[in-house]
Amino acid sequence: MEDLRITFIQSALQWEDRDANLDRFSGQIGSITGPTDLILLPEMFATGFSMQAMRLAEKMDGPSVSWMKKLAAEKNCTFCGSLIITENGKFYNRLVWMQPDGSCLTYDKRHLFRLAEEQKTYTPGAKKIIPEIKGWKILPLVCYDLRFPVWSRRTEKENYDLLLYVANWPDRRIKAWNTLLPARAIENQCYVAGLNRTGDDGNAIPHSGHSAAYDPSGDALWKSEPSAEVIQTVTLSAEALQKYRRMFPFDRDADHFIIE
Repeated sequence: MEDLRITFIQSALQWEDRDANLDRFSGQIGSITGPTDLILLPEMFATGFSMQAMRLAEKMDGPSVSWMKKLAAEKNCTFCGSLIITENGKFYNRLVWMQPDGSCLTYDKRHLFRLAEEQKTYTPGAKKIIPEIKGWKILPLVCYDLRFPVWSRRTEKENYDLLLYVANWPDRRIKAWNTLLPARAIENQCYVAGLNRTGDDGNAIPHSGHSAAYDPSGDALWKSEPSAEVIQTVTLSAEALQKYRRMFPFDRDADHFIIE
């Protein structure tokens, strides 16, 4: 393993306006001058957290995925964010993990946000992905998944080094976001990264960001300035992770379970 560089793009989103959002992110990504391995974009970064899937959904060969593919090649790094995708007559809140060589992996959000009736529009996922970058195994999840620790539990079978969340987490419940991110780091003895949006959405719901990175002990490596548009690259230490796990082998005493 080598050290891993993650770039957070904490940004406001234009409501249900794909072209405006892609243009905005193109400019922000273009301003990144230093090297990075992974660029994080928010949940539903092309549209905002909308339930208008019939009107807004794209296919996997649509403009937003094609945009990710082009930029991943240009920046020579992986891009991660979620989009409204339609496939086989169903709609998904789909995380796209786009790699520099143009190949991608996808994860469909498992836990659909009941307070917004997300489950009435989108189909939940049933399978995680654990891609690798520079020897790091990474588990990417989406927003509301953060509230369900069993789904993210690091096990011998599903082992990983970095757990990350891309989100549209509202300011009114930001205490939960700020509490659960370090909790996931502590219980899984891993790094955790959380990327959240800023600004009001089309339902006048404010979002204040609070994007952050935590080390395996739950200490913050970096926290964003609330409500600000921020582009920040954070370096995660492979040596520090390995040393921490050697010193505190708590995972050897973990319970075994099966998710049905």
